Amino acid sequence: MGIIAGILGGLFLVQTVLFLKYQRQVKDICRQLAFLIKNDSNMLITSDIETGGIGKLRDLLNELLSLRRGEKSRYEEKEKMISEIYTSLSHDIRTPLTSLDGYFQLLETTQEPGEQSRYIRIIQERISSLKEMLEELFLFAKLKNDSYQIDISLCCFSSILKETVFSYYDEWQRSGIEPEIQIPEERLYFMGNEQSLRRLIQNVIKNGLDHGKDRIGIRLCRKEGMLCLKINNQTDHPEKIDISRVFERFYKADGARSRTSSGLGLSIARELAVRMGGKMEAGICEDQFWIEAEFPEVQG
Repeated sequence: MGIIAGILGGLFLVQTVLFLKYQRQVKDICRQLAFLIKNDSNMLITSDIETGGIGKLRDLLNELLSLRRGEKSRYEEKEKMISEIYTSLSHDIRTPLTSLDGYFQLLETTQEPGEQSRYIRIIQERISSLKEMLEELFLFAKLKNDSYQIDISLCCFSSILKETVFSYYDEWQRSGIEPEIQIPEERLYFMGNEQSLRRLIQNVIKNGLDHGKDRIGIRLCRKEGMLCLKINNQTDHPEKIDISRVFERFYKADGARSRTSSGLGLSIARELAVRMGGKMEAGICEDQFWIEAEFPEVQG
């Protein structure tokens, strides 16, 4: 009987010690959680005990903490993006709005028909620029929403490119720009979205019109199972272009905001390329700034 009593006493003592250790460990975990709730810290929960479910509890709590921190980081990034959008947009819109106000005042004071027509034309151009800036802002906001989906279907890349390019001929002639266009006669297909591809091409061409000079080159070709679209234009100051930043939102190579541009064009173009299963890169070769987009070719 004495031996049995000794064994039971020993077991009771061991259980008591384990219970006290578990209790201290639970209290310590609660203390760590209370600290993390009150303080912005990247610390993780630690424990001295692995058995009895303590290790599993610690790992699950740390997983939950990591998820919450990721959500917080994404929320803060979106808040920062929204703040940048508001700041940049207010800056960009203020100039054309001030200009509009001035031309409206001139329109009210002049009686000369020729001057009135000129002011009306300028006002219409400013309004069109403002409309385009707002449309880019709305599209950019949509593309940054993870739930926004682009409908993908079989598209004829070469036909969409031809139609979009030809719509710029009058503008190129007015600007004295000589386009060099190489588009295959055969119909080349990819899985994408016609409206999105058209917008991508327009944004890249418009970037060339805003910041380039004299010449623009547009070439579509096959390359290792890919359809490769390359658009390049001459630039006066290639040294001022930071290639690592050209796809950043609101980046403008001249550093000034004298042009009626939102600074979102190339950022939107690359996002559209990615959404359609492609990729987009930029580079400079001597005085030529180029944008290249690639998409997997499919059979029509």
